Amino acid sequence: MSDHAQPERRQYGMWESPITAALLAGDTRLSGAMWDSGGEALLWLEGRSDSGVLVSAQRDDAPRDLTRDLDVRAQVGYGGGDFTVADGRVVFTERRSGRLYSQPLAGGAAVPITPAFGKAAAPAVSPCGRWVAYVHSDEARVDRLAVVDAEGRSWPRIFAEGHDFFMQPRWSPDGRRLAWVAWDHPNMPWDGTRLYVADVQEAGEESDLPRLGEPRVVAGGDDTAVFQPEFGADGAAVYYVSDQSGWGQLHATDLESGATRRLTEGSAEHGTPAWAQDMRTYALTADARHAYIVRQELGFARVMRLDLETGDLAPVDALAAYTNVDRIVTSPAGDRVAVIGSAPDIPPRIVVHDAESGLTRVVARSSGENVPRSELASPEPLSWETTDGEAAHGLHYAPLNPRFESDGEPPLIVLVHGGPTSQSRAGWAPAAQFFATRGYAVLLLNYRGSTGYGRDYMLRLRREWGVCDVDDAVSGSRHLAEAGLADPSRLVIMGGSAGGFTVLQAMIDEPEAFRAGVDMYGVSNHFTMVADTHKFEERYLDSLLGELPEAVSVYRERSPVLHADRIRRPLAVFQGEIDQVVPRDQSDAIVDALRRSGTPHVYHVYEGEGHGFRKRETIDHFWGAVEAFLLDHVLLA
Repeated sequence: MSDHAQPERRQYGMWESPITAALLAGDTRLSGAMWDSGGEALLWLEGRSDSGVLVSAQRDDAPRDLTRDLDVRAQVGYGGGDFTVADGRVVFTERRSGRLYSQPLAGGAAVPITPAFGKAAAPAVSPCGRWVAYVHSDEARVDRLAVVDAEGRSWPRIFAEGHDFFMQPRWSPDGRRLAWVAWDHPNMPWDGTRLYVADVQEAGEESDLPRLGEPRVVAGGDDTAVFQPEFGADGAAVYYVSDQSGWGQLHATDLESGATRRLTEGSAEHGTPAWAQDMRTYALTADARHAYIVRQELGFARVMRLDLETGDLAPVDALAAYTNVDRIVTSPAGDRVAVIGSAPDIPPRIVVHDAESGLTRVVARSSGENVPRSELASPEPLSWETTDGEAAHGLHYAPLNPRFESDGEPPLIVLVHGGPTSQSRAGWAPAAQFFATRGYAVLLLNYRGSTGYGRDYMLRLRREWGVCDVDDAVSGSRHLAEAGLADPSRLVIMGGSAGGFTVLQAMIDEPEAFRAGVDMYGVSNHFTMVADTHKFEERYLDSLLGELPEAVSVYRERSPVLHADRIRRPLAVFQGEIDQVVPRDQSDAIVDALRRSGTPHVYHVYEGEGHGFRKRETIDHFWGAVEAFLLDHVLLA
């Protein structure tokens, strides 16, 4: 449309959007960016449809694929910690076998260095290059830290054990110490974890593997969560994020004296829930005089530069366009930082900023970025009073499409994040753009229990899952309707996983609140969920609902499948066939109940898909099916 063309008048929700299903299906997932120890090569993982491919870029060379025949993806818990790189070699986890492989960056075949037993994640190469520490989970669902020689010539050795979960192993720069995070059921890693440090005892024989001395707790506890240990340049101190103050703040502990300093302040988050291995929200510079750190407030996350001596904190202006950062790493050489960053109008990119030269460049893009930024919607932080007088938060997108305009108030999509201990941030949100550019208002709901608003806000969901989240979804939608920003007769609730449970529970407890619902692989039966889900979450419901058998009445009251006859409004259900987190029978059961009650619904099961959809054909079909469902039951009903 030219600058002078008049917008076409068309009903909200029926605008022609540049964000098509095919466009979203073709996007590449970017993750795990990491520098080689020489600082010349930057590696990252690209998710292409349902495969993971490692990509390497030298400073002055074009990116190139390293792995095509092997699917790079770790699968301990929710994954993450897919690879590491050191001294010109990359060590990665292959999805099908669960083994660690080693491959030279300069060229050559990948060779396995661990046996095909269990699953490996979060490899960390020792400074001498001889050893690889990693997280291992076996078929008996026992987790531990293990160590193997970097050539794979010997059987791995157990490095540390005795806890239900291990995460984030880190070597000190001299290789004499190892740090890691561990925790036990029923805690989740954001409830309470401990940071351990142990001395590394040198291997005796040349073919022998090192051992660890007695571990000691440096930080954390049952009610304090610690995240991402990193050693300083001289190894004398260990850095980490702790929420002991009520907010995730960066700390440093001197390992000789035990003295601890808190390095950041204020009502802001510098960590994130550790849903996956090797997540990183800060990175020390090579000389450990500064740190680049992600500071998150009201859903907006920005890169800051912290002077570790004075505590001075300043925004990195060259990266100010990115309002969400999923990963941050610094180069071992020079003062360069790489981030995976996005914004409401910028799909995820890998960006490198060189503080010495002042140059900033985009290394990789997740999409073609063919939609002008002026045609994409941006959110505003939103807070409102819940029915019991507390505060809830979210991000509000008003409809935006320069080619169209409409009368009245727009329909509203309330998007409920998963977790439930998670957060919707002001980064690239494909679902929000899909709807906002079609003429829907969108509320990204950060209900009580979400992260990013302090530990107390996060803990509000304890024993209240299915209560606070439902109330906040309903009160948030009504708040926007009362403000004239949404049509009260065309409110829709949509969510996946834990968010799918909120969709179901809201349509049961508040059957007239929403015109329709969209549930992706949502939990419908908490009794079977406890028995069927993976190890990482098998005790999660202890805090969200209560412990069995004492809480049996709560489980019964909040298992949607037992009350599905109260769902009156149309519901669309989408499910992955091989989902191991929320198994297919959770969706089958709710759909069977809808059939018995005669409730209008559609049901799609995607072959070969797990928890979250990866295949291009699945994503293409999913968005087309959602659009058709809303057309039939919301826009034309």
